[in-house]
Amino acid sequence: MLATPVEELASLTEEQVRERLSAGKLVEGLQHMSPKYLEGMRRILTVSADTEFVSAPAYLRAAQHAPALNNFGSAMSIIQDELAHAHIGYRLLGDLGVDTDWLIYERPAVQFKYPYAFDVPLNSWVELVCANAMYDQAGFVLLGDVHSTSTFGPWKRALAKVDKEETFHLRHGRTWLKKLVKDPDGKREVQAAVDWMFILTLEWFGLPDDQKKHSEQLDYGFKGKTNDQLRQTWMRAVVPFMEEIDVRVPAHLDAARDVYVIDCPFPARFDEERREWLLDDGAIDWSEVMTRWRARGPMNHDYVHRLQRGYQTTGLRRAA
Repeated sequence: MLATPVEELASLTEEQVRERLSAGKLVEGLQHMSPKYLEGMRRILTVSADTEFVSAPAYLRAAQHAPALNNFGSAMSIIQDELAHAHIGYRLLGDLGVDTDWLIYERPAVQFKYPYAFDVPLNSWVELVCANAMYDQAGFVLLGDVHSTSTFGPWKRALAKVDKEETFHLRHGRTWLKKLVKDPDGKREVQAAVDWMFILTLEWFGLPDDQKKHSEQLDYGFKGKTNDQLRQTWMRAVVPFMEEIDVRVPAHLDAARDVYVIDCPFPARFDEERREWLLDDGAIDWSEVMTRWRARGPMNHDYVHRLQRGYQTTGLRRAA
């Protein structure tokens, strides 16, 4: 990331930052940050902004298959929201000393940091609304947690708007799925999409807690729940809905423990060309999943190229 070194921008000690947070005060800018806090906030904001940014071409690819013009308009409204959410994250990163022109328009595609799920193409309207119901639910869970607990004031306040708009995205997906499953052919299409998208969304929340590397997200209140807790929150919202519309998912509630259990090998190998899980191979090590994530997926270069093309072909740059 091209950015001013954290040591040059954030001068508080770890103790001073923790004293501020212990007093219940929010961090409002660089003047309230330590280098470690700044580094961690840059990291989480980059993942959030990149995710919103790349969702736009991913959803646009599927929106062209909208069954009617007004449906296409709804999809475009969602895409507009996603780009606005990305703008919030990148704008805050600019305030934190990051070169956002480079970050958005010049960074190599493989360096973007968003869930691998968006690198797998959405090829139909059915897959788009499934993404609204599952991917946007994941975003809602993650950002809702940040909104509730974040100690970074500017982001916390901005997420009040994002939270409301993500609710519209979820409602759009769920409304369409309820409609589609009433027809046998529609239900088969939904089931086929859920078969590969559900497990990809389980991956969305990252490494299990016992393998998580960056503890500052919890230590500094960037978020309130662990990866595994967030995964549980997502299943608590999605699994009952899928049961309601009679769509199979590889998870169930263990009522005795009040915990959702994944009913298939996880993590597992994924055939990205066929968009199929190789569940017969059994569970794999998370290191293999990390290798797949780092290599990015089939749509990575295409999506990032689409987003960067105007900047790179017009020669326009932000005025100094």
